[in-house]
Amino acid sequence: MKKFFSSLLFVFAVGTASVTAQSTTIPQQQQEKIEVSDAELAQFAEVFQEMRMMNQQVQKEMMAVVTSEDFELQRFNEIHQAKMDPNKEIETTSEEDEKYNAVVAEIEVIQPKFQKKMEEVITESDLSMERYQQLAMALRSDVELQQRLQEILKG
Repeated sequence: MKKFFSSLLFVFAVGTASVTAQSTTIPQQQQEKIEVSDAELAQFAEVFQEMRMMNQQVQKEMMAVVTSEDFELQRFNEIHQAKMDPNKEIETTSEEDEKYNAVVAEIEVIQPKFQKKMEEVITESDLSMERYQQLAMALRSDVELQQRLQEILKG
């Protein structure tokens, strides 16, 4: 289950990565600047925007799953964070555990569909999945590239 949520968070991070610098440790080889043409960056921006809209939709679906189980979003998030962090403990009732497990099971059905849609958006563009991920990683540390992307997104 940890792998599922980690991959889901990675998908969201790639799909909706903030264009501002993030303090993420990146292997040295990926910190090197990569050459990105304006056309390629424009293509990335188009995919990025579509991913952001898809992400908003899937977040709504996931919130609906949580609330359909009569679970408060804040409480679900508290429990989820505690389950993901081995150093964090939280007391839950058996009813909360059942609700949490039911929500996770439903989200595990949504996630692969979302992943597939994201992959389709990328492959329908002129970017390969690998190149999209390279650009997303480069944007985490390359301020100049971030600024170029922001300009494209504004225009």
